Amino acid sequence: MNLFDNFKDPQLCKTLLARIHAELDGELRFMEVCGTHTVSIFRSGVRSLLSDKVVHLSGPGCPVCVTHDSEVAAFLELAGKNAIITTFGDLMRVPGPEKKTLKSAQAEGARVKVVYSPFDALKIAQDNPHDKVVFLGVGFETTAPAIAATVKVAREQGIGNFSVLCFHKLVPPALDALVGDPELQVQAFLLPGHVSAIIGVEPYRFLASKHGLPAVVAGFEPVDILQALYMFVTMRNEGKVEVVNAYTRVVSDEGNPKAVSIMNEVFSSCDALWRGIGLIPGSGLTIRDEYADYDAMRVFDMKLHDVPEIKGCRCGDVLKGKMSPEKCPLFGKACTPASPVGPCMVSTEGSCAAYYKYRI
Repeated sequence: MNLFDNFKDPQLCKTLLARIHAELDGELRFMEVCGTHTVSIFRSGVRSLLSDKVVHLSGPGCPVCVTHDSEVAAFLELAGKNAIITTFGDLMRVPGPEKKTLKSAQAEGARVKVVYSPFDALKIAQDNPHDKVVFLGVGFETTAPAIAATVKVAREQGIGNFSVLCFHKLVPPALDALVGDPELQVQAFLLPGHVSAIIGVEPYRFLASKHGLPAVVAGFEPVDILQALYMFVTMRNEGKVEVVNAYTRVVSDEGNPKAVSIMNEVFSSCDALWRGIGLIPGSGLTIRDEYADYDAMRVFDMKLHDVPEIKGCRCGDVLKGKMSPEKCPLFGKACTPASPVGPCMVSTEGSCAAYYKYRI
């Protein structure tokens, strides 16, 4: 059997499910904070197999979804300037003020290009030396090192017409903010494998030491997820509270120090806005002064402005785990993947898109 087939083994899944349901005392409310986990939990059928005692809360793990309304407005503002905008594809259809999107801006003549890597954006800058080229930087610690590396290469090669509009988010401060919400009552966290491959396990220790909550770094296959849930049950029964790395085939406890070093060289932490949550201290990344020439906010003298939330959209409550997507009055009616009202229905990692695809 292929190694990865072990993590999809139906019999092992059945065994873990049986143990979870047999040994769980009371209710277990767990939250995943990774969009890939969101999709995996639905696509694999794991969510439908869990008993009512295991409550799954989908958290703010989709980078496109947590991008704030004011940040989307900044993207659209930048698209109206004399510049080439480069972006990952998911951002193209995220609604902004007056339901405008980068895709609609492109249709109206804005130079917006979809790229698969920030280095693709740098190549566009090289090929168009008389144009300013901006990469829209969103995402978590997973994508930040590559973008930092791109900025470093741009400076080393003297490419002065490239910059980044940086709205990266950091996962641990967001978890700290969520735990502080008395309405949520999260009892355990399924931690993101991709982010953890970069930052390791140490940044999550506060969940156990400060808040008394167990957390498990897990992979994305059905056995990975069920194993993590069973570890929650076992820890509860044994009176333990720990942060555990159960994804050792990919994640080391120390993470990737080189990637973190590159990220910290180019970026520094800052307060950041999260859709549905608001301002979280120290939860974002901004470009350091040493690299100011590559900071689009400074290059184009931009500021974030207050913008109205999308009318009727409940993405904020979905991202905080306070509402299941199907309880939003727009879900499956005014808001569908073909005609999304909010970003949680746009992104392939969004909770609303996962509910729509795998539950109706």
